[in-house]
Order: sequence, then C-alpha cells, then structure tokens
Amino acid sequence: MLSRNQIIKNARKFSKDWKDESSEKAESQTFWNEFFAVFGISRRQVGVFEAKLTKLNGHRGFIDVFWAGKLVCEQKSRGQDLDKAFHQAIEYLEATVKVSPQDLPRYVIVCDFEFLRLYDLENMGSTTLYHD
Repeated sequence: MLSRNQIIKNARKFSKDWKDESSEKAESQTFWNEFFAVFGISRRQVGVFEAKLTKLNGHRGFIDVFWAGKLVCEQKSRGQDLDKAFHQAIEYLEATVKVSPQDLPRYVIVCDFEFLRLYDLENMGSTTLYHD
C-alpha cells in the first residue's frame, strides 16, 4: 500500500508526463497502465482493456478499461465531448447489468488526456481533474 505522499508524488509526475498527449488510439492503454500505477495498482491484476459486450441495441461495443464490480474507464482524444463519453459508458453498464449484475461497477471515469472526470454512481456525483 502506497503512502498518501507517494501517491501525490506519483500523480504529479503522471500529470506532467501526460500533459501534452492527445491521441486515444496511440496512447490509451499506456495511459491507463500508468494511471493505475500512480496508486500502486497493476492494471493487469484488476482490469481488462477493450472488454467486449453487446449493447442493448444489439451493436457490439468495447469498454476501454473494465474492472468488474469497481470501475469503467472511457478514453477519448483531447478535446472530445466527455458528456458523450459518459453516456457511452452508461450504455456499456446497461448491457453489463443485464448480463451480470454483480459485475456492475460503482465508478465511471471518462478522460480526454486533459480532463479526467470521476463519477460515483452510488452518489451520482462527479469530480473533474485536469492538468495544471
């Protein structure tokens, strides 16, 4: 378990390292691996990339990062609409709850490299973080 001071130090470095990134296709998976590392978590131990599912409308979808029972992450390129990304994540959750309700995550993170929003679905609140 990392100390609070170490997490803060890691977060500052992470923010600095990613401040100029913009391409979802090129860097999304590396971004999320390094994001989890800020907290001392190996993403490979908790979540999967590009989890496949069938949305309620019958179309196939891919969750950028899925941590069953905990978290869904939806990544976009810099400047993309994060409200739209949140609604996309909710569509994925609707499909997830239909298949396996026990896997429904509590949190949704949407990010465009500049802004990161964390939604707590139990309290329906959100927090937006961004680079300095």
